[in-house]
Amino acid sequence: MKTRGGGGRGRGGGGMKGGSKVVVEPHRHEGVFIAKGKEDALVTKNMVPGETVYNEKKISVQNEDGTKVEYRVWNPFRSKLASAILGGVDDVWIKPGAKVLYLGAASGTTVSHVSDIVGPTGVVYAVEFSHRSGRDLVNMAKKRTNVIPIIEDARHPAKYRMLVGMVDVIFSDVAQPDQARILALNASYFLKSGGHFVISIKANCIDSTVPAEAVFESEVKKMAQEQLKPTEQELEGTRKQM
Repeated sequence: MKTRGGGGRGRGGGGMKGGSKVVVEPHRHEGVFIAKGKEDALVTKNMVPGETVYNEKKISVQNEDGTKVEYRVWNPFRSKLASAILGGVDDVWIKPGAKVLYLGAASGTTVSHVSDIVGPTGVVYAVEFSHRSGRDLVNMAKKRTNVIPIIEDARHPAKYRMLVGMVDVIFSDVAQPDQARILALNASYFLKSGGHFVISIKANCIDSTVPAEAVFESEVKKMAQEQLKPTEQELEGTRKQM
């Protein structure tokens, strides 16, 4: 489905430059789109039309039947998941209707786009330890009914087990030295049989004294020992584990 529209400006964020005609096409990752105009942009369909989360640009397009759809530009410099998608990652497993456990949700920038992708039939359990970031996360979730904010330490999933159902995907963006163990622990509680995980490995957080390659190899081994089956993909100096 192709939709066309101008870059109407909305409250909280500008449209695409110059009101030029924009064509929105589905990306190969379901629930993600590419807006093609003067500048191509990765976008998600805004679950809360009219609202922005981090002053991102909005694009309003008109379908052939006259209905309007609003998309939000997904900035890859603000989101590791967006940069992974643009970098050609094979699969992120996050799609419409999916149930996602997001570890290390921060203030909810990426979580809001995951919320757009999974849509009203999906759910995002967003875990964040910092109360400061958590305030922004909670405020964002007030308008996004598919986001459940959980202000807890991801190292102790037993504390939030009553809040989280079984999930299809765990996305882990936790800046902790024991991030592989944290992922495995959460997977043992919440990941469905046959489910998937994506982990953004932060080599410097784990051990800044050894080369990043050595850290990656070590983390892969740790995950394998925890009965997780990672497949690696290096994306311009970063690696995502699936």
